[in-house]
Amino acid sequence: MTDATDELSRLAQIMAALRDPQTGCPWDIEQDFASLAPYAIEEAHEVADAIARGAWDELPGELGDLLLQVVFQAQVASEAGMFDLGDVARAIADKLVARHPHIFAGESRDKTAEQQVRDWEAIKAQERAARAERGTLDGVALGLPALTRAVKLQNRAARVGFDWPSTDEVLDKLAEETAELRAAADPVHRAEEFGDLLFVMANLARHMGIDPEEALRSANAKFTRRFQSVEAALAARGRRPEQSDLAEMDALWNAAKAAERAG
Repeated sequence: MTDATDELSRLAQIMAALRDPQTGCPWDIEQDFASLAPYAIEEAHEVADAIARGAWDELPGELGDLLLQVVFQAQVASEAGMFDLGDVARAIADKLVARHPHIFAGESRDKTAEQQVRDWEAIKAQERAARAERGTLDGVALGLPALTRAVKLQNRAARVGFDWPSTDEVLDKLAEETAELRAAADPVHRAEEFGDLLFVMANLARHMGIDPEEALRSANAKFTRRFQSVEAALAARGRRPEQSDLAEMDALWNAAKAAERAG
């Protein structure tokens, strides 16, 4: 195992050199908070992808790419006199200590997981109040994936009683939104109704204890596997998908689906 302190210091020094106005890399010098933000999101998804695939040999590199985004943003901030990497580390260390009084402040560790979640949420509510975030939905990050943000917004509303009591009401709402989507007559209205339908689907996932992002990632992976099976079957017949038709590809799809379930 390497020394984390030494390697983090080395990484910070490399980043500072890349940002040097006289001798640094032109691309790195041009970056700012806004231009870097999409890369942080992309790298986080690549970390999740490596974990989902069990690619443990790739994970250190993917985590390193994500860490680079933190160091990069901190360097940009340091140059602007706002904060530096030490401030970033201090902020999360202080937050972890404050949010775990049962570990660092002598409180009892004899708590259920549910009680710990309630305590955690109470502490976060105090933090939001200190930041003058008074509204129930204040502080839910705009940059989250839309399905994830929908669930977080719904969870916040549910804490103050704005929630359906069971999945039955959500399913009724789903049918209502589906009918409204069918009736939408113009592109703008259809897009709005489609968004409402997705929002209800996220709510249904929440009520059923399903992570909608994970469920969709799984569906994407399943679609990819099965379509690749269709392509392979067509290739064995000397053809490509564009040389086939829907009936043939649908039959090959069903065969791939049956093979998966049998295996």
